[in-house]
Amino acid sequence: MRAWPAFRITLQLAAVTTGILLLVGVPLAWLLARREFFGKRLLEAVILLPLALPPTVLGYYLLLVLGQHGPLAQTLGITWAFRFEGLVVGSVLFSTPTVLMVYREAFRGLDSDLLQTARTLGAGRWRLWREVILPLCWPGLLSGSLLAFSRTIGEFGVVLMIGGAIPGRTQVVSIYLFDLVQALQLAEAGVVATALLVLALLLVYTIRWIEGRWRSTIS
Repeated sequence: MRAWPAFRITLQLAAVTTGILLLVGVPLAWLLARREFFGKRLLEAVILLPLALPPTVLGYYLLLVLGQHGPLAQTLGITWAFRFEGLVVGSVLFSTPTVLMVYREAFRGLDSDLLQTARTLGAGRWRLWREVILPLCWPGLLSGSLLAFSRTIGEFGVVLMIGGAIPGRTQVVSIYLFDLVQALQLAEAGVVATALLVLALLLVYTIRWIEGRWRSTIS
């Protein structure tokens, strides 16, 4: 199957992006949901900025930062433009706002009295997370992670700007589909589009099923 390299890169990108968002997004979402601090509104505005920006604009600035003449290349010798690492950075920034909102709502739904009772009974920070917070919030966290996975699969503008369309290296399946249509290879494009449609439907249905079970559990 000629489309397999593009699917492989896309799935790898989605998996890595989801893992990073889970590790970084959970503590950040907890901070935004359960703490008040100076500059919180500004931090939220910066995090949510990709929602208001066209993806190509975000990709353009990433290209400037991660390119061979960017600040990272000049100071650290790091050039991630048109490489898989650049795709990861772009995908993480692109999906962060949506995923954080889901994570944050999961944490906001926690009963503060329950957390305080657990602390009063001697539960330390890690035990509180292990025995109270994660058991109650895992459906929301899983739903947000699946949403990150699905958004990464559907990305186009950001990954095109920062990664180009190098076959076998940075050509994700959304760009591969676009190239097929541009070349009027409509039969293969139909197969790829159908595969993406089925995958997206499965992911969205799973997310909705998890959310439904979660609401029925906490209600």
